Amino acid sequence: MLDSLTSLPLEQQIGQLFYIGLPGTELDEETRFLVEHIKPGGVIIFGRNVAAAEQLRSLLDGVRARVPVEPLCGIDQEGGLVDRLRRIFTPMPAARTIRQHGDLAAARALGRITGEVLRLLGFNMNFAPVMSIMTDERDLLSNGLYSRSYGRSPGEVLGYTMVYLRGLQGAGCMGCLKHFPGIGAGEVDTHDEMAIVHLSHDDLMAQDLAAYIELFQREDDRVRAVMVSHGGFPNIVDIKRGVAGGRLEPASLSYAVSTRLLRDELGYKHLVVTDDLEMGAIAKHYSIEDAVKRAFEAGQDMFLICSHADVALRGYNSMLQAARDGLINQERLNTSLQRIAAFKALVQPPLPFDSARLQQLANEVAALNRKLHYTYGGTI
Repeated sequence: MLDSLTSLPLEQQIGQLFYIGLPGTELDEETRFLVEHIKPGGVIIFGRNVAAAEQLRSLLDGVRARVPVEPLCGIDQEGGLVDRLRRIFTPMPAARTIRQHGDLAAARALGRITGEVLRLLGFNMNFAPVMSIMTDERDLLSNGLYSRSYGRSPGEVLGYTMVYLRGLQGAGCMGCLKHFPGIGAGEVDTHDEMAIVHLSHDDLMAQDLAAYIELFQREDDRVRAVMVSHGGFPNIVDIKRGVAGGRLEPASLSYAVSTRLLRDELGYKHLVVTDDLEMGAIAKHYSIEDAVKRAFEAGQDMFLICSHADVALRGYNSMLQAARDGLINQERLNTSLQRIAAFKALVQPPLPFDSARLQQLANEVAALNRKLHYTYGGTI
């Protein structure tokens, strides 16, 4: 696998960098063209793609059949507010609920159940857990992370993350830590605008990065994927970097964060993925053509483009043209392709679809919700 991606035609090599959303619930003409043109390294599923369990599995199987290399099939299935499957499966508890009950066993159970459910539906990757530290002070901020965090301290986040990942990846579904280097102290939601984090380098290392550092240094090498945020870090030595007009560069597009901090200083060696490049923090300030090139130069291995087919196509076409024009360093491209291949070598194939087993797992989630006294609203 390590050599197979670098030996692909250039068009397919560039496609491996793209982790794209799909338009709807079916593999219609628009979706087939999108998948067959880009031949993406991954596809990510949202609520708009989910109508029924068998329909979702069919959609992912159809994507697999139309690309030359096994794709990553991902989803944000955190539980709580970020639960893409709630239309077809018992809603899962929020991280905050589990932490408030002090129940590490529940975190592991949630990881295990989530992993098996996702594999039955055709997935091999989950963009979870969230690593943000949410103190009482940070809970007052409008950054959308209130219920998504497993802890108020580095120790809490580390403990719950470790057992959740053990459950998830033990069930054969790969996880992804997010949103590096930590946006819990940001005052806004990066879906709308760049979250500015006014922490010093030392404070960031002692707080938001502490759990990452511990996980990166573990000998079991459990962490194989990290998502980089669209946060801005103006007060950190060696991380501040300006762009035209004096605008602060978001972490996802910053070489100083994505390479110097994450890889050089912290020693992380595996897959790195951007947060969605269609979020307001990026889209309000950069064209997709500019964003993918900046992300690549920053050191990102894959680009999430989640919402619009035309935007994904534009991003892909612009990167392909840059490669054809000799503007993409082949050695740098090969490095990302090797990381993508190494990650793909770890993913497990989908489990045979089994509606009865899905119902059993739904019952397990319902029992977990009762144990945690977790209640939820209607579908979203």
